[in-house]
Amino acid sequence: MNQNQRFLSLDVFRGLTVACMILVNTPGSWQYVYAPLNHAKWNGCTPTDLVFPFFLFAVGNAMSFAMKKFNTLNNAQVLGKIFKRTALIFFIGLFLNMYPFGRYDAEGHFNFLDFNNLRILGVLQRIALCYCIGALLIHYLKPKGAAIATVLILLGYWAVMYFFGAPGDPYSMTGHAGQAIDLAILGESHMYHGEGVAFEPEGLLSTLPAVGNVVFGFLVGAYVQKNRHARGMLLKLVIAGSALIAIALLWSSVFPINKKIWTSSYVLYTVGLATLVLSVLIYLIEMKGWQGKGTYFFEVFGKNPLFIYVLSGMLVDTYTYFRLGPDHEGLYSWMYHHIFQPALGDYPGSLAFALFHVLLLWLVGWWMDRKKIYIRV
Repeated sequence: MNQNQRFLSLDVFRGLTVACMILVNTPGSWQYVYAPLNHAKWNGCTPTDLVFPFFLFAVGNAMSFAMKKFNTLNNAQVLGKIFKRTALIFFIGLFLNMYPFGRYDAEGHFNFLDFNNLRILGVLQRIALCYCIGALLIHYLKPKGAAIATVLILLGYWAVMYFFGAPGDPYSMTGHAGQAIDLAILGESHMYHGEGVAFEPEGLLSTLPAVGNVVFGFLVGAYVQKNRHARGMLLKLVIAGSALIAIALLWSSVFPINKKIWTSSYVLYTVGLATLVLSVLIYLIEMKGWQGKGTYFFEVFGKNPLFIYVLSGMLVDTYTYFRLGPDHEGLYSWMYHHIFQPALGDYPGSLAFALFHVLLLWLVGWWMDRKKIYIRV
């Protein structure tokens, strides 16, 4: 590996994750989605269920570079940077929940946003909180202490879920311990209702184990930097990733792998897989020199990950402003039903619609890269 090279594999890993986020979030129709591009209904893990934890893992990777600067700052400066970044990401997520500040009803009338029913949490909000808690653990407890704290969090979360969940069904959607906390603190009207009931998949309690994806991502990133020239570095990563997967599968027999309540076994399983995927990328890119056109597509996404993700959400929501035809069909649905579905069919058309958005947003990222525009929060 080139000593002056900034681990292209980590950038490609992050870009790959962002591209997959866009792919799974923008199907032409949620009725026609290939099984691997759907979330597991409850227990279990599909490829789509890997995207969010992989992104948190990538956040941890990036922190292993950025947090080196903390050693030159005093305590107030460190806390200022952590809390400022947390607040910015959290409120960007809240802005996405508000945008486009209203929705059309069944009669085609636009109703402005009712703040009494605004969802408070979400994907970016969880990223913000996991970054904050993870950064504080790593800075004040140091990497070893943060690793120990993370293990205790995962074990503690299991205990809380088991002892304080609904008797006989502690890991159900409405019976898990986090449900009562979210209802009490957030309130039913400020929670996600996409499952048919008030249930927050980015809930307060389940955010704690998600911190583990960030901390483990930091540890892997720091290990790779420290041992970039060490013999056996890659083999140790593969062994560690495989061991985490094995432990997760054993643990899942009593604490199921589940994204929606972010179980501890799910954390270990996704961290293990992320470590293996990153190991493959390090081997191909850093060691075998697979660089250039083969990696540039994902590099583009990795250079402006947060901006491109936010833009993808705003783009989809912007479609709701435009209504076409006598039935006042939304532009998003109209494009699928009048362009992609007639040309390619139900499932292929829905997938092509998602790929169209991946390419569209890549072009935005490509233009930004050409102009050397990199937006950091």
